[in-house]
Amino acid sequence: MRIKVNVRPNSGKQMIEKIEDNEYRVWLKKPAADNKANFELLKLLKKYFLKDVTLIKGKNSKDKVIEIE
Repeated sequence: MRIKVNVRPNSGKQMIEKIEDNEYRVWLKKPAADNKANFELLKLLKKYFLKDVTLIKGKNSKDKVIEIE
């Protein structure tokens, strides 16, 4: 399954909001620099879905596509 994620890095909180079936908004504590936000995002989504997740598209963007195994 693939989902679209809009990421809000450096927000001071960690939170996942489901917008539609395959669309989410995620707030992260880490900044976008040095891929810190991407690593935090994948870790958080793995805990949320209890499945392996992979970043498919959007490494340098706030809008990402994530594959959930």
